[in-house]
Amino acid sequence: MHLRDYQRECLDIIDDLDSGSYLAQLATGLGKTVTLANIKRKGRVLVLAHREELVKQPIKYYDCPVGIEMAKHKSNGEEVVVASVTTLVHRMENFKPDDFDMIITDECHHAAASSYRKIYDYFKPRLHIGFTATPNRGDNVRLDDIYQEIIFERDLKWAIKNKFLCDINCLRVNIGYDISKVARRMGDYAPGELEKAMNTESLNQAIAEAYRKHAKGQTLIFATSVQHCIDIAKEIPGAVAVTGDTKNREELIRKFTNREIPVLVNCMIFTEGTDMPLIETIMIARPTSNSSLYTQMVGRGLRLHPDKEKLTLIDLVGTTGKANLCTAPTLLGVDMQQVPQSKQDEIEGDLFDLPDLIVRKSDCVESWIKNVEIVNLWAKEQEYTTHNINFFKMPGGELVLQLKGKKIVIQAQDEVGQTVLWGQRMKMQQAIDEVYKYLLKNEMDQQYIWDLSVAKSWGKKPASDKQKTQVKRFLKNYDTTELTKLEASQILNRLFYRG
Repeated sequence: MHLRDYQRECLDIIDDLDSGSYLAQLATGLGKTVTLANIKRKGRVLVLAHREELVKQPIKYYDCPVGIEMAKHKSNGEEVVVASVTTLVHRMENFKPDDFDMIITDECHHAAASSYRKIYDYFKPRLHIGFTATPNRGDNVRLDDIYQEIIFERDLKWAIKNKFLCDINCLRVNIGYDISKVARRMGDYAPGELEKAMNTESLNQAIAEAYRKHAKGQTLIFATSVQHCIDIAKEIPGAVAVTGDTKNREELIRKFTNREIPVLVNCMIFTEGTDMPLIETIMIARPTSNSSLYTQMVGRGLRLHPDKEKLTLIDLVGTTGKANLCTAPTLLGVDMQQVPQSKQDEIEGDLFDLPDLIVRKSDCVESWIKNVEIVNLWAKEQEYTTHNINFFKMPGGELVLQLKGKKIVIQAQDEVGQTVLWGQRMKMQQAIDEVYKYLLKNEMDQQYIWDLSVAKSWGKKPASDKQKTQVKRFLKNYDTTELTKLEASQILNRLFYRG
């Protein structure tokens, strides 16, 4: 099998590892499965996957007999065993803890789940390699208690820039749904409640209208449920619903690729491990706040094809309440939280133009005032201590402290909680601690700028006339009537020192 240069590079890095637990990122479409199957074996290998398709997928790439641990399938001492996590967690006693020299976890963004942890706690391999296609800036579940280091990264931006995957034109179409009252379970919307909120005749007609107006060519639509698939397909001439009960999936994919079927509507079928060569438009009618799921859905349309210049990605949006909905910027690990709701529909265009657009749209008074809340919520979720430093959290995840004449930047953390401060790589909490020590030693004369605990003692009082005058000098039409001292301070700090 011919391997690409970056795949060989990844394999060489893994081959040189002695022992430990490491993470490798390969964007969807870069041949992750081929790569993991070609890791040089120095003993028995256990491959973990969480879905049937992913259990069976690596087998064809191995050059030796492969055992399967899934449902009725059982291994028999083979050199390589590919196992379903849900099955293996009940069969671990069939193996000795030291049976495997290496464990490989496919789609390891799931590795924080308790079922995975039980397996990791039981087995004692020399090496554990986790593979993921999903970018994670560490704003959700971190993997730093499982993997000690990221050894290889080829993300979506690299893949598109180097012509291994196609570029993306991103559109937002507000179809008017309201999922603000939908319950959330395990970090995402509860499927049953989400289906009830999304599967209405008016919304399905709006999805069909968005398809007619904006879709280009062969279109794949992601829906919330089996019935939602069926009901959306009814609104689009020629569309076919594909569900878990669909028996002839391969035939439908063939007809779709040959343009005999214009639209496939599916529910969690074409997410991971499905090779569909020609997809020109993807429509997300399945709202999610799970970045892994979102990336997998979009990833189905990133394959290169002679008939396709770009993928058209249509995010169907509506009212979500406080939940952070995944949309196109999620693919780059960029947060939309700071963009005011009134400006979010303006975030569309070529994928790599979005980060700068988000920075511009979020650089406004509403975002500056809200930022203290954003940083506090982030720190609480991540269990970090900020020492009340008045950081500004940028859309890309960077923490910025702006002082007179200088700016201190802590880079966005990665999947294992690592960041960069002053050119040095370290844990995020360590970086925050280092900034705090520096401020105490060198910047006490600017404590009124960087120390929120000082500001909070007086910050709830109404803004002074002097503060209001200064704000008005920069923002002539801004209403300062209800402004507090702290809010005015945040605005003036950003205006004076953001350059």
